[in-house]
Amino acid sequence: MDLMAKTGMTTQGLRTAIERSGYYPALVAEAVEAAVGGEPVASYLVHQETTFDANEVRRHVTVLVITDHRFIVSHTDEQAADDTSPTPYATTSTESVKIGRISSVVVSRVVANPEAYVPGTLPREVVLTIGWGAVSRLDLEPAACGDPNCDADHGYTGSSTADDLSLRVSEAGDGPDAVRQALAFAQALSEATAADR
Repeated sequence: MDLMAKTGMTTQGLRTAIERSGYYPALVAEAVEAAVGGEPVASYLVHQETTFDANEVRRHVTVLVITDHRFIVSHTDEQAADDTSPTPYATTSTESVKIGRISSVVVSRVVANPEAYVPGTLPREVVLTIGWGAVSRLDLEPAACGDPNCDADHGYTGSSTADDLSLRVSEAGDGPDAVRQALAFAQALSEATAADR
């Protein structure tokens, strides 16, 4: 897939990818198109994932889009009937972030047999983590001193971790094309954030 195609082709490619995911395509496409508006689409990634809870199978889709000035995240989850709704329902959310606000693009690659790695070989798994400061996780633990007999309260120590978006794509679960697309999207986003500085 040519991620940097002309606007019309990229927009059509995005819609085709959403339809190919098979996950409520009309709902997902409408939300994404409303968020993108009239801006040209430079790059995109559509990732549909199925998870297994104790008693149910749940699906969700994440759509990432880069325009000239924004990074758009759309996420759709399906829910079983519950106290708030007698029928199953879906929740779709979109977030629009200025490209200049993206503070980190982390690409973790998992390769088999690294001693025999040949450049250009597709990793078996890619984890794309993107941070822009909207969500942070704070991990705290009691602070201590080096004296094993000390029972004084030393307060807490901890760390703050940006935790805006993390997306895992694997060759076994999603196929080699999905891994290639994730890498191409990560490169396009890294280049967009570098150009915006």
